[in-house]
Amino acid sequence: MVINENLNLMDKLKILTDAAKYDVACTSSGVERRGDGTGMGNSIAAGICHSFSGDGRCISLLKILYTNECVFDCHYCINRRSNDVERASFTPEEICQLTMEFYRRNYIEGLFLSSGVKHSPDETMEELCRTAELLRNQYHFQGYIHMKAIPGASPELVERLGHLVDRMSVNLELPTAEGLRKLAPNKSRRTILRPMKQIQLRREANKEELTLYRKAPKFVPAGQSTQMIVGATGETDLQIVSVAETLYQQFDLKRVFYSAFVDVNHNSLVPAAISGPPLLREHRLYQADWLLRFYGFQASELLSEKHPNFNLLLDPKCDWAVTHLEQFPVEINRADYYTLLRVPGIGERSARRIVGARRTRALDFPDLKKIGVVLKRALYFITCNGRMMYRTKMDTDYIVRNLLEADRHQNRTSGPQYEQLSIFNYMQG
Repeated sequence: MVINENLNLMDKLKILTDAAKYDVACTSSGVERRGDGTGMGNSIAAGICHSFSGDGRCISLLKILYTNECVFDCHYCINRRSNDVERASFTPEEICQLTMEFYRRNYIEGLFLSSGVKHSPDETMEELCRTAELLRNQYHFQGYIHMKAIPGASPELVERLGHLVDRMSVNLELPTAEGLRKLAPNKSRRTILRPMKQIQLRREANKEELTLYRKAPKFVPAGQSTQMIVGATGETDLQIVSVAETLYQQFDLKRVFYSAFVDVNHNSLVPAAISGPPLLREHRLYQADWLLRFYGFQASELLSEKHPNFNLLLDPKCDWAVTHLEQFPVEINRADYYTLLRVPGIGERSARRIVGARRTRALDFPDLKKIGVVLKRALYFITCNGRMMYRTKMDTDYIVRNLLEADRHQNRTSGPQYEQLSIFNYMQG
């Protein structure tokens, strides 16, 4: 472990922003909180991250590690103890200085802070708590803060941090306990799930407190999330989405993030060490996750023991529909909201619009196009006033061929591709 004690703040920033790039568990804040006029900043529900919010706005946060020093030796991690990489650590005061200066320059709307485990989980968690306390109480920062809870830290420290941040997350790391034992021998499922359960139960208690006393301090108001690395071990997509489904049901998570494994250590213990999983697999998992959270699907509907992995050619919703043609076509003017959600090409917004619009008159295909239905997908699965848009064979192979051709046509005509710029590119320029 190479530790340089003579690094200036910008040197540390360069090392610790690069070290944080494999942590994807950050997203829109999901919380609305206006500043009270006595401090600086506020939190907007549209979101805080290097991404796009639900309203199409590009949003940003300062995403760094507190330290890349780590006492753990996880085989998939670039910051593992046995790796010979340059190490650096911030102080709480330096994190506050960076956050405030970036905010004043309108580079960021909030902070995402993760960390390696320096010396011990409790010592690292104590420093994260100290950082959040300084930001909130001394620097009066009222913007969005998302911090990682350190597995193995004491419940008292988790409680303390939860009253200071908007969102907290605990990385599950790998989908199964067996994979964790093999590739992260210093971690255990118990030390990861314990703070998850603590955050869930404390949030439920806090909701009751707020109903009795509106000014009660809030505990992790934007909820908790987690991250799973996919492809480092041999789990099927069915195992992965089943784990995610359980986490949503038992721990009330806001998001599960999936990170395609990158073999940064070239470790022989990792079965995917040669090529890793395609990013398309990660994309399919995110699509399936959306179906679990918002469309009423269950993992057992999307996959089975006979078909344990997603079709890389079709998105999970289309793949489900073409294998359940007995449930189609559905009549647009009579189907309930949840049935509409299962039709490819119909999303939450268009389903709500359909239900609202048909109260006044019967809908036809031109109306659906105006509403926002993607007819090139939906036309195989719906009728309007008892008729389909075109004469269509209800045959799986026929529908699949046409769906794939429509996707290929879209890819050919989609135009130039654009790259999302990073605030750190500007700083280095």
